[in-house]
Amino acid sequence: MAGAEEIDLCRCFRYISVARKALSSPKCSDPCGEAKGGVGMKRINRVFVVAAVMTVAVGAVAAGGPAAAETVGTGSAGAASAGGGGAAAAQPFAVPADGTTERLDRGLISIRNERGNFVSWRSLTSDAPGTAFNVYRNGSRVNAAPITTATSYLDAGGPKDATYTVRPVVGGAEQATTMADTPVTPFATSQDVPLQIPPGGTTPSGEAYTYVANDASVGDLDGDGQYEIVLKWDPTNAKDNSQSGYTGNVYLDAYKLNGTRLWRIDLGRNIRAGAHYTQFQVFDYDGDGRSEVAVKTADGTRSGTGQVIGSSSADYRNSSGYVLSGPEFLSVFRGTDGAVLATADFVPARGTVSSWGDSYGNRVDRFLAGTAYVDGSRPSIIMARGYYTRSVVSAWDFRNGALTRRWTFDSNSSTNGSAWTGKGNHQLSVADVDGDGRDEIMYGSMAIDDNGNGLWQNSTHHGDAYHVGDFIPSRAGLEVFKPSESTSEVAHWMGDARTGQIIWSAPSCGCDNGRGVAADIWSGNAGAEVWSSAVAGLRSATNGNQVASRKPGSTNFVIWWDGDAQRELLDGTHIDKYGTGGDTRLLTGSGVASNNGTKSTPALSADILGDWREEVIWRTTDNRALRIYSTTDSTSIARPSLMQNRQYRVAIAWQNTAYNQPPHPSFATP
Repeated sequence: MAGAEEIDLCRCFRYISVARKALSSPKCSDPCGEAKGGVGMKRINRVFVVAAVMTVAVGAVAAGGPAAAETVGTGSAGAASAGGGGAAAAQPFAVPADGTTERLDRGLISIRNERGNFVSWRSLTSDAPGTAFNVYRNGSRVNAAPITTATSYLDAGGPKDATYTVRPVVGGAEQATTMADTPVTPFATSQDVPLQIPPGGTTPSGEAYTYVANDASVGDLDGDGQYEIVLKWDPTNAKDNSQSGYTGNVYLDAYKLNGTRLWRIDLGRNIRAGAHYTQFQVFDYDGDGRSEVAVKTADGTRSGTGQVIGSSSADYRNSSGYVLSGPEFLSVFRGTDGAVLATADFVPARGTVSSWGDSYGNRVDRFLAGTAYVDGSRPSIIMARGYYTRSVVSAWDFRNGALTRRWTFDSNSSTNGSAWTGKGNHQLSVADVDGDGRDEIMYGSMAIDDNGNGLWQNSTHHGDAYHVGDFIPSRAGLEVFKPSESTSEVAHWMGDARTGQIIWSAPSCGCDNGRGVAADIWSGNAGAEVWSSAVAGLRSATNGNQVASRKPGSTNFVIWWDGDAQRELLDGTHIDKYGTGGDTRLLTGSGVASNNGTKSTPALSADILGDWREEVIWRTTDNRALRIYSTTDSTSIARPSLMQNRQYRVAIAWQNTAYNQPPHPSFATP
């Protein structure tokens, strides 16, 4: 390409995880002289840098080859291209493989405990190799030598009113920085974010309701390098899709960590409340350094600045409380003030209600959402409808103030067929499973390629839990672990995330195996472990063999909390360490509650502050605050923030989707 700017891949590899597996592609020599899977070009055009990773041709597991997507043009939002086919226009280079486009500060925090003040901060992928740090209390350095073993420091005996800053040290010289110059003071055990509870109301049938703080997400809404929280408020009469009845409106609030409310969005009476209806995404989609919020809207949705989408008086609720008529939209809201930036018709439209599996409005309104770098460089919005029978997934770009539909996958299209129906879960995942630098949409028992074509389906069906990660470090690529709801299928299975081929499975239990987890929770076994409700024992992720007779005490979330490389168990309002003889309690939240009924999930679990370990956010029992807990355990592991691993970061974006699942990075252990 004449005139295109060129870059040296040696420079790129300083920021690319060279430990990334080569999947099944041949190992080639990298431009710096070391073997790194899938790269064999020394100099490439900048506009095609993401394509430098060698692409692996993958055949679908299902007979008949990959399923096809509808490709749409770039004219107006949602307008189909008459010609079909063509690839989307190449985007400028914005991010190295496995990285994100987010710009973060140090996330400096100090936590008071019985030993003193625990100070913790982020390592960033942009740090020079070998970067060390100095810690300052009230302007005076407290560490004897620059800290290299971790990005945390216990200031033993430090006073409770001390203030702290940190400064990087490169090549023995302390660096000037603005990223952690704002001093922080210790908080005791946890940090509260005060909330403003929406006023309750009464439904047309006379039922009174109030509000409960539900799922949360984070994004840098104002571009200052710090995360803000976006919180969903559910009314106390929120419904499962199978339940009739009116609900109150759903609200989305944005808060700074000091409790300043930035805005409130009222989704309106035509968006029903419940776990399967509203899946919101918080991410910087247009690359301006500030996150937007993307969510399904309808007539009567009111923005953070008072704009009303569609008709403010329209009411499409039927006598059973379902909303089965009227327009549906996808809207993007500005992160700073909640103003509407763009709105397009939601794809797919509901059409005939009964075509989704029932006639009363249950399966037609099963929504999922995510964020994916489907072009390898910039994030796209993923919106999906249906999974019990028909599944439709659309990818949208928000660029230059406009929403443009990139592609749509429809399991009912003539090129796909019945083999692709009934594959979805109550959640999705996003990962680059074929090693080409572009993300795939992992949709239960099938995967959709970055171009919207079906990548694989493996003849299993719907389930209630889902995990995608590097669970078997001894083999190339990522894996999928999934329990099955079908009484006639295997109880759970471990599969190759690139092809869907089942590596091993457990025999059918003749039951709905509703819960399962894959994670490295025990150092006594190589790689990750798996366990599920209906299968006895703790199992090796590598081969499914039992490695301990005792299962963990919970089958829910996992979290990196203590200082080792294994994850801990997060369930309800406590964190436990697994042991073959019993779990050890590490934390019990005080005055807090979990969400989503028996699912007992936190508002959010993510690495949002301090070093690479994860925080947990629960609502207080009175819903007047979100309470953030951070670890004060020491660690000898130093690594960049988990939020700078692309697979992990987009997992935080989709964590609030339907049946919440824990995030997994693209690597096996930190």
